[in-house]
This record gives sequence, structure tokens and C-alpha cells, in this order.
Amino acid sequence: MTARVLVVDDVPPNVKLLEAKLNSEYFDVQTAYNGPEALELISREHPDIILLDVMMPGMNGFEVCRRIKSNPATVHIPVVMVTALDQPSDRIAGLEAGADDFLTKPVQDFALFARVKSLIRLKYMLDELRNREATTTNMGWDESAANDYNKEAPNDAKILIVDEQEHIADRIARVLDVVGDVTLMIGGEDVADRAREKNYDLIIVSLTMRDTDGLRVCSRIRSFDETRNIPILVMVSEGTDKQLLRALDMGVNDYVVRPVDKNEFLVRVKTQLKRKRYADKLWENFHTSMHLATTDAVTGLYNRHYLTNHLDTQLAAAMRYDKILSLMMMDIDHFKNVNDTYGHAAGDKVLKAFSMIIAKNIRGIDLAARYGGEEFVVMMPDTPMDWARSIAERLRKQVEQHPFDVGLDAGPINITVSIGVAASTDQAMPAELLEYADKAMYSAKSTGRNKVIVAEEPVLEGSSS
Repeated sequence: MTARVLVVDDVPPNVKLLEAKLNSEYFDVQTAYNGPEALELISREHPDIILLDVMMPGMNGFEVCRRIKSNPATVHIPVVMVTALDQPSDRIAGLEAGADDFLTKPVQDFALFARVKSLIRLKYMLDELRNREATTTNMGWDESAANDYNKEAPNDAKILIVDEQEHIADRIARVLDVVGDVTLMIGGEDVADRAREKNYDLIIVSLTMRDTDGLRVCSRIRSFDETRNIPILVMVSEGTDKQLLRALDMGVNDYVVRPVDKNEFLVRVKTQLKRKRYADKLWENFHTSMHLATTDAVTGLYNRHYLTNHLDTQLAAAMRYDKILSLMMMDIDHFKNVNDTYGHAAGDKVLKAFSMIIAKNIRGIDLAARYGGEEFVVMMPDTPMDWARSIAERLRKQVEQHPFDVGLDAGPINITVSIGVAASTDQAMPAELLEYADKAMYSAKSTGRNKVIVAEEPVLEGSSS
């Protein structure tokens, strides 16, 4: 794993030492020797992680960290405070300033590389989500989630503690009472399976359990889709560096060393909860943008872009498994007259009602899309031509018999639809299949409308308008 690391320290030998260690692991290292220089470089270069000395003249590391975390453009960049200060109160001050972790001088190699790699993995995930969310924001679909990062930690979180020492877990639960509901599980190899049953915001695992392998629990939590993205905080004992390194390598987010300082512990928990809420918001924005990008705003059906991409996949599958894929192309008859006579608001009501009729008359495996204007397409996997023709005829009758209420004093209006049907062949390409259905649909319109025509076949039964 490579990344751009910024080392900030006012003592050149300290900078050179960290630079040498990181270069040996093939990280791209940048350096700064004071707070203002660091902030200027960060705003220009946007490193992947920052190793920040606390005790610097002029602007100390706490203030630099606060400025990084108060800027929406840099709030997501992980900051690790590097300091000779080792009191819990010092770590709490750094965490409250927004630091993601602490390294105590002299910095041990295993701790340095483990923390850097762990936080960079998280940064890369957030970068991907932020890039997608930025596209969403630029297109006007949703507001940016950047300001959500610095909001207060939630007070309604769901936290799971896995520990065999029930009395210690109870004390921890009382400390965490201010951030939400705490559940205790007394070890057991099935902890991860039980954790899948509830949507937890944080899982705390003791690695000092005797009868339960805490690392195995963490590994299984990371292996299930339902729990893969839940932050994990582990509790370890002094002198268990190898165990901690394994935990961080498998994706554990943070750790505390026993005996646990309750104030530091609470701050670390809040940091994980805030970060998860931020990631959840990015995921929510992403799914919203995906929905908006693939659906038609008026009808709620899929749009043309999604249909054509999905048709490629479905047609390839039909050929692979020797199945038939059928397609219906539909056009609402005389729709321009609806808009011209009653207005575009009435036309939108007709489109919505027509889409609901389509949705009620197709199967769950079928895909309906608005192809453009008053044209619609239904893709029907594993559907022979005669089935597709029957579905199309049923749909035509449903539209013909449906009263379309467009809010007029004179009452509902009548609408009909012309439908073309085509089925895949061994050599059919997506564009060709759409063209066959389109030609059949225009044949239906040119020979009287309100009818179903099958591609390359004569006119089917159906009244004309």
C-alpha cells in the first residue's frame, strides 16, 4: 500500500527519522517544519495522512489539527499526533481537537506502519464515497455531507461489547451510556453471527478473553456483509504488540490499552461513531444519486440509460443459457394532443398513470423503462414471443379500458397505446432488438393505432382508434 504522507515537526532530525522509516515502506513523504507551512501544503497537495508533532512553537499541533478538521476540504484527512506527551489528558486533548490517533515518541516501527496503513485504508474508502457524493452535489441532487463530519457524536447509537469479564463490561457500559444503548455478549465463537442480527454502530471486542479468540471474532465480523463496515474498537493489554498488529491488519479501526482511562475511551468511541455517521451519510447520498441517475423523474420507472446498459447484460445471459429475451416498445397514441389540449401537467398525470398500469401487468423479473417522451420499453427475460404477445395484448386492453383522471371538470379522458414486440435471436444485438421492436411499434401506429404488432409478423387482433 502506497500513499502520500505529510510529516510535520519543527525538529529536523525527527522529520528525517520518520521520513526514512516511511520511505523504507515506499510511502511518498512530504515534510513541513511548522504549522502555517503545513496548512499551506495541505491545502495545495491534500496528502493521504498527516503525522503531526504536538509541541511546535507559534502554532502547536492541536491548533493545526483543529484547523484541518474545521475545513470541509480537509476534514476527512486522517491526523496522527506524534508527541512525547503520554498522559491520558494529552491524548484526550488531541482527540477532541479532531486527531484520529496518537503515536508516542520514540515511535515504534510496528505502531507507525500499522496506524498509517489502517487509517489510509479508511481514507481511501471515504475518498471514493466523497467523489461520488461530489458528483451528486454538482448535479444538484443532494446537499454535501462534508459538514456532517464535525457534528456532535450521536446519543442514540447501538453499541455491542464482547467481553468475558461481565463486571468490567458493565463499567464500560455505564461510561458509554451518554452515547446510546449498550449490549453485552459474554464471548463465544458465535458472537459475529449474533452481531449480524442487529444493526450496530460500533462493536467493542476484548482481545484479553481466555475462552474466546477475540481476533477470530474480529475476523468473522469483517467477513459478513451485514457487519463488514461496522467500526471495531479492541481492548488490549500492555505488551501485546503482535496481537494488536494482527487486529489492525484485519481492519480493526481503533484500540485502547488496559487499564482503560474512561475519558479517553469515551472520546475514542465518539470519534468512531462520528466517523461512521459521516460514512453512512455518504453512502445514503450515493444510493440516492444512483436512484436519481437510473430512474425517470416523472414516472418513477427506469430511464433509457439504465435500460440500454441492463439490456446488454440480459441479452448476453439469454444467449449464454439459450433463453429467449422479448421486448415491448410502446407509444401512447396521440399524446401530443393531450399536452396541447389539457396542458403538460395533465400529460404528466397520464404518464404516471400509464406507468402504474405497466408496473401492475408485468412480472418481477421484467424491467420497465421510459424510453423517451411518451415511449416506453418493457424487457422480459426468458419469455418466448407468444408469451410476450399475450402480455402486450393484456396491457393494451388495460390501457384502453382505464379512465385517465387528469383533474378536469369534464371527467377522465381515454388513452390508447400502440405496441411493438420483438424477441431475441442467436445473433441479435441490443440495438437491433430495440430497432425491431421500434419498427413493429411504428407499424402498429401507421396501421390504425391501439394494437399489438409482432416484429416481422402480420397485425394481431386489436381494435383500432
